[in-house]
Amino acid sequence: MTPKEQRRFDRQYQCHLRALKLQGLSHRTIDSYARAVRRLSSHFDACPDRISTGKLEQYFSELVDSHSWSTVKVDRNGLQFFWKHILKKDWQWLDIVRAPKVQSLPDILTPKEVEQLIGATRKLRFRVFILTTYSMGLRLSETLSLEVGDIDAGRREVHIRRGKGHKDRRVPLPDLTYRALQALWRRHRHPRLLFPCPAGSMERVCQARTPMGRGSAQQAMKAVLRECGIKKSLSPFPAPQLCHPSAGMRPEPGPDPVPAGALESHHHRPLRPSHGIHRARLRRYH
Repeated sequence: MTPKEQRRFDRQYQCHLRALKLQGLSHRTIDSYARAVRRLSSHFDACPDRISTGKLEQYFSELVDSHSWSTVKVDRNGLQFFWKHILKKDWQWLDIVRAPKVQSLPDILTPKEVEQLIGATRKLRFRVFILTTYSMGLRLSETLSLEVGDIDAGRREVHIRRGKGHKDRRVPLPDLTYRALQALWRRHRHPRLLFPCPAGSMERVCQARTPMGRGSAQQAMKAVLRECGIKKSLSPFPAPQLCHPSAGMRPEPGPDPVPAGALESHHHRPLRPSHGIHRARLRRYH
């Protein structure tokens, strides 16, 4: 694009970001819709309103070959939003991009496989992350954004804030998960976050303003899967593969949904319900 066209695109793009924000969309949706506009503009090196319908058809035809249908649908919705709210034009070729209706069953990890994953995970924060996600049936972003104030120890419940669809809910908190979260927090003692960003020294971790990154959690999970020799696909991660059947239900008397041996590791002493987590295991948060 010429400098003039680039400035024109920048103005449209900023208007797009403001419109997305004013619609009350989630941060992930805003990022995805904004990426769709950037990807289209970069592909043709032009402002979106300079691109003809024929070129758009060609673009999506190539996108179907190089990306998943879920990405294609997100890009279609993002560009539809841009055409409607920024360009003030009708999205007349919506039916051209129509994803096939496929109902596939995800790979489900068995409790034994989850126990194996947790035991093979070397770093404390990732071990507690997998345990928390599995035992309470949370999404990745829900686990990472947990805060100290979300834990109701008396009722053994966790307040999940702004989950899917911006809805709050309460989920039961198993005893083993509660003790594991306690041990993790005692290591970093962040005043607000349960999974703070681990960059830098422990003093910096305690002052982190953001939680641990999604990418690091996903990469750690994939690495442990390879190490354990589990061939099941966990994409997208973590739901529903790590959602325990009891997640979202009221806790009932009985054993924890995750065996106590789940936190056993080749590198750390095991966590047992009788004695909690030993300080010897908490030498490193990183």
